[in-house]
Amino acid sequence: MEAVTAALSVGLDIGATKTLGLVLDPDGAILAEVREPTEPGAEGIVRSAARVFEALRVATGQPLEGTVGVGIPGLVEVERGAVKHAVNLGVNGDWLPLRDLLAERLGVPVVLENDVNAATLGAAALDDATDLVYVSIGTGLAAGLMLDGRLRRGEHGAAGEIGHVPVDPQGVVCQCGQRGCLETIASGSALAAAWPSGGVPPAQALFAAARSGDPAAIAARDRFSAGVASAIRVLSLAVDPASIVLGGGVAQLGDPLRMSVAQALLAQASSSPFLASLDLAGRLRVIPSDYPVAAVGAAYLGR
Repeated sequence: MEAVTAALSVGLDIGATKTLGLVLDPDGAILAEVREPTEPGAEGIVRSAARVFEALRVATGQPLEGTVGVGIPGLVEVERGAVKHAVNLGVNGDWLPLRDLLAERLGVPVVLENDVNAATLGAAALDDATDLVYVSIGTGLAAGLMLDGRLRRGEHGAAGEIGHVPVDPQGVVCQCGQRGCLETIASGSALAAAWPSGGVPPAQALFAAARSGDPAAIAARDRFSAGVASAIRVLSLAVDPASIVLGGGVAQLGDPLRMSVAQALLAQASSSPFLASLDLAGRLRVIPSDYPVAAVGAAYLGR
């Protein structure tokens, strides 16, 4: 990781439902944290970010003059500071020059990054790690890669799109147009389809039912965990990271998720001495539920 400066750092995590902003001190401690609903569309995103930024300034009582890091879903072209295909935010069609729009409204420099990549930086900051895979299990399934201290974005910004690796030729059609992708098995949306739960988050409902001994819940949980384990196996065989970190909305489950995925990894390695020797289960950890990983990573972007 690069050396930090002595200034305060601001990070914004812009999501479909909320914009979470925070201020880090030079040692990486969170000084202030603000959450506001996200308005859709270009102007709505900018207004939401401006409200959060102003609230952070008031909360800290200090001028926030450094570069603001912003994480946002969608395809991000970092050099241009533009975003595309952030469908849940109402950003469709042509590239949106969000970096420049935000910089003009906030009055400070802005750096833009994909939200999973920003979260990867936040995950690395937890242990000052330089080599890891961050697996984000939210509505979809994606990964961030930090290799030898550098983010790997890929030529087209598609590095880590593990959710769109097809694994089941007989599976359902994925939103990407392929059939049987990992995302159709190992994601929050897959859990919601497999275990409708009313007002309770599907992951919590499913894991609770599995703990109570419900055979159908146990089967659904194990299929989901095997899908996450398959994603980890593919990523790890490709880049062999020092650590594997689970994050995203489903990771709010905490250690029960880690244990279930670790058991699936051990089961997959049971017939392969080679795979067993890699100890993928032993490299696995989960983001603490109270750690705003994407916003923290966005703040580090500004440094």
